[in-house]
Amino acid sequence: MNILFLTLVKISSLEDGGIFPDLLLKFRQEGHNIYIISPTERRDKLKTHIIEEKNTKILRVKTLNIQKANFIEKGLGILAVENQYFKALKSYFSSVKFDLVLYSTPPITFSKIIQFVKERDKAYSYLLLKDIFPQNAVDMKMIKKDGVLHKMFLKKEKRLYEISNKIGCMSKANVDFIINHYPEVDVTKLEINPNSIIPSKKEITLQAKEYIKIKYKLPLDKKIFVYGGNLGRPQGLDFLLKTIREVKNKDVFYLIVGSGTEFSKIKLFFDTEKPNNAKLLKGLPKKEYDVLLNSCDIGLIFLHRDFTIPNFPGRFLSYLEMGMPVIAATDKNTDLGKVIEQNNCGYWLESGDIEAMKNITTKILSDNKKLEEMKNNAWSLLLKDYNVDRSYNLIMKEFEHV
Repeated sequence: MNILFLTLVKISSLEDGGIFPDLLLKFRQEGHNIYIISPTERRDKLKTHIIEEKNTKILRVKTLNIQKANFIEKGLGILAVENQYFKALKSYFSSVKFDLVLYSTPPITFSKIIQFVKERDKAYSYLLLKDIFPQNAVDMKMIKKDGVLHKMFLKKEKRLYEISNKIGCMSKANVDFIINHYPEVDVTKLEINPNSIIPSKKEITLQAKEYIKIKYKLPLDKKIFVYGGNLGRPQGLDFLLKTIREVKNKDVFYLIVGSGTEFSKIKLFFDTEKPNNAKLLKGLPKKEYDVLLNSCDIGLIFLHRDFTIPNFPGRFLSYLEMGMPVIAATDKNTDLGKVIEQNNCGYWLESGDIEAMKNITTKILSDNKKLEEMKNNAWSLLLKDYNVDRSYNLIMKEFEHV
């Protein structure tokens, strides 16, 4: 069948990896034709163009900067992207009849495209709910609750839920949030369809690990606690900096790898305070990042404590794939901590609790046997709950049922 995927994630090849490329690659491996509409942002300085590979066509549409941009340009870009994608769809894919349309949040502004494809092609629509917007923006005080922008985006959000045949939520807490806050949504539309990837065991020798540490000037005699990914306001990274400043365990070295709107703030911290127990690296290409990540020991997750929506960060899967125990400092509303602790692959604490971070750091370093057990549990959890086969089968089950 022909599958249309709409996303704000930049995709150049399904071989690049990640939660969306891996899912689409699984569809392609099962014999389906993939059509993707993905942005090429203003900063890329490229025109709208198509990339073709095997049974896949990736339409890269020129947009404003919508990722890791200031709030005004990001907001304008998200509002404009629906018409830009709609125009591109008609120009480049007008002769294709789609059987299934997949899309994720963010954004919430694809309703017109989805409705058009559903009506024209009698396509089945499946929403991969990766973010609950605009409530996340209200939580971060980016927009005012019940203000003009909030009401406008809320209307668009509810419309997106209305036209979706099925809504795949990342966790039980996400399902419960939709049920409790959006009573107009038909509960039979909701199911748990978590972030998922094609698991690939990343083996690395001690010699290779040592080489990578030397390359990036990391200490050889300490456990590397790594935070990798987006450096933005939602991550509540002030607590990460406080952790570096106050949790100075002699056996721990902190590594931050990423990019985002808070990068300059974090760089200023490093330039000013010059911590001898931490290093900051600008975001790396995925393959290079994966090699570096595989040389680290403990994965760190940070989320802002003011969130009322239950986020479930994608970087969690990156750590699991490396067989890496996780320390998660988050708000109380996500069920990420419950998943981590129930599966004995790390520890959870509420963001901002520095004493808890000190205690957990001591605990995770004090028992090598348990640390090895957590590593094995991390890989087992990935295979059990976050394998792309699960997501694919859930989507196909609904599609075939209809």
